[in-house]
Amino acid sequence: MAKKDQHVSETPATALLRTHGVAFTEHPYEYVEHGGAEHSAAVLGFDPFTVVKTLVMEDEKARPLLVLMHGNRKVSTKNLARQIGAKSVEPCKPEVANRHSGYLVGGTSPFGTRKAMPVYIEETILALPRIAINGGRRGFLVGIDPRVCVDLLGATPVHCALQE
Repeated sequence: MAKKDQHVSETPATALLRTHGVAFTEHPYEYVEHGGAEHSAAVLGFDPFTVVKTLVMEDEKARPLLVLMHGNRKVSTKNLARQIGAKSVEPCKPEVANRHSGYLVGGTSPFGTRKAMPVYIEETILALPRIAINGGRRGFLVGIDPRVCVDLLGATPVHCALQE
């Protein structure tokens, strides 16, 4: 269930957005283990295509990277690796992802991560007028203009989406 009129305490992600003067809306919801972007979209009444998940992955040399993907799409790791000049890319184990990002899996935001990592964004996300993306806590999305991901994070557009 969506939590109405509830303010969520500051996270490293929201602090970074505020510091840079980025306008965002807060969307808390009841977190469900393994519910993912599809669950948050359903609870909040959003199109899952506009809910963007933040995935922590690594290349063949175990260098971490972030991938921003539509909530109802998967990442073609083969296509992604080819586009970023890596031999392979795979998702990090949850404990490794937590260590790289500083967030718990299910609450990973691309903003305010513990380590600076390259960020890749599915190019079609940039055509959307607004997206909902994790605000740095499980059960908490923020609504922003997708261009913020490029302007603030230096996200590189890629084509690696696969239908779920």
